[in-house]
Amino acid sequence: MDYIKNPKAIEDKSMEIIYPYVKDLNLTDDEVRVYSRTIHASGDVEYAKLVRTSPDAVKKGIEALQNGAHVYCDVEMVRTGINKPALALRGSEVHCLIKDEKVAELAKELGVTRSIAAMRTFGKQLDGQIVAIGNAPTALYEVLRLALEEGVKPALIIGIPVGFVGAAESKDYLMEVSPVPYITVKGNKGGSPIAASVVNALLYTGVKRDGMLFVQDNESKKND
Repeated sequence: MDYIKNPKAIEDKSMEIIYPYVKDLNLTDDEVRVYSRTIHASGDVEYAKLVRTSPDAVKKGIEALQNGAHVYCDVEMVRTGINKPALALRGSEVHCLIKDEKVAELAKELGVTRSIAAMRTFGKQLDGQIVAIGNAPTALYEVLRLALEEGVKPALIIGIPVGFVGAAESKDYLMEVSPVPYITVKGNKGGSPIAASVVNALLYTGVKRDGMLFVQDNESKKND
C-alpha cells in the first residue's frame, strides 16, 4: 500500500485539501487555522459554513493564552484532546471537575446536571480564562448565567456542545446574549473533539512542532 506515513506530511496534506473550503470566507490567517481545525477534527467540510465567532474572538483567545490563561472544560474528553505540551509552553493548565465528588454531591443536592454544578463551582475562577464546552448545553447555559447575572467574564467561551436536546438552542443563545468573545458552531453539530480542536488551533499560534507533531518551542524563544 502506498500512503503517507509522516505525521507532519499527513497534517500538511489535510490542510491543503481543506483550504479551498475556507479561503473565500474573508478570514485572518489565525481564523483560517481555527476553521480548518474544526474540519480536520470532524472530517466534515460543512463546518466551514457553520463556525461562528464574535468580532476578534480568535485574536482575543490567542492573546489570553499567550498571557497564561487556563482552560476550563465541561467534560474529560475536551480536556484529553487539548495539547498539553503546547499549553505548558504558556504556563497554563486545563481543568475539569465533572468527576469531582463534591460536584456530584452539589448536583444531586440542587437537582441539576454535574456540568452545571462544575461550572458553578468554578465561578469567579473563570474570569479572564478560556472556557471550552464540547458536550453539555447545560454547562454553556450556566457559564452564560454566570456572565450575565454574576459578572463572571471569561476571556473567551468556546461553546460547541453537540446533540439534539438543547445544543443548537444553547449556541443560538450564546450568539444572542454573550457579553464576552465566543467561538461556536451553529446547529446540532459539535462535540468534544471539535472544542478541543479550537483550543489547539489557538495554542498552535507561535508554536513550533517537529515532523512527528511534538511541540518543540515557540517563536519568541527561537528568536532570543
